[in-house]
Amino acid sequence: MGMDDKIRNKAEELSGKAKERLGEATDDERLEAEGQAEQTKAGLKQAGEHLKDAVKDVTDR
Repeated sequence: MGMDDKIRNKAEELSGKAKERLGEATDDERLEAEGQAEQTKAGLKQAGEHLKDAVKDVTDR
């Protein structure tokens, strides 16, 4: 995984956490759900990148 991808995915995850917390604080269920969705999306991207890295490591051997 490239460093740029790691940074973007982490930023998306943190943005999602912030939205979720803001939604909780303001009783905005839509905003809270958006934040949760962003976190899930970022997590899936990170998992995909980790899988690509693992496959690359195996094929490089």
